[in-house]
Amino acid sequence: MTARASFGRHAAAVMAALMLLVAVPPAMAVQPDEVLADPLLEERARDISAGLRCVVCRNESIDQSNAEIARDLRLLVRERLVAGDSDDDVIAYVVDRYGEYVLMRPTMTGGNILLWLAPLALILAGGGLSLAYIRRRSGAVAPAEAALSPEEEARLQAILKE
Repeated sequence: MTARASFGRHAAAVMAALMLLVAVPPAMAVQPDEVLADPLLEERARDISAGLRCVVCRNESIDQSNAEIARDLRLLVRERLVAGDSDDDVIAYVVDRYGEYVLMRPTMTGGNILLWLAPLALILAGGGLSLAYIRRRSGAVAPAEAALSPEEEARLQAILKE
């Protein structure tokens, strides 16, 4: 077997392993005792849970977090769904209790508009300042070189002769 054929087999094995890792969904923290019997309600609960942030872990949804508060929120979501609440009602209930911070994608209303628009405003301000600087620099007159005084000229000639 040639080295090239051996490399090709190893590369194929590595690619197969990488594809398997990509195909495996991320592990969820939902415990078996939390899962609802009704698959439609469970799917709705998972969709809602994926959009709610764990208040302890911050960058994980409650569906991914192992924190105790995340478990409590997952159970709360399921309780509200079993009670007959709509998805929007469940989300509104959780937001009323914990604030808009629990939303993975906060709404674009009220004070959040400033947060949504701040990056665009900073980019535009930076671009405007850069453009103003470039225009000012291109229109500036280069300083004229000052001529040497007669004393400086004589001194320069004396230095050059040495």
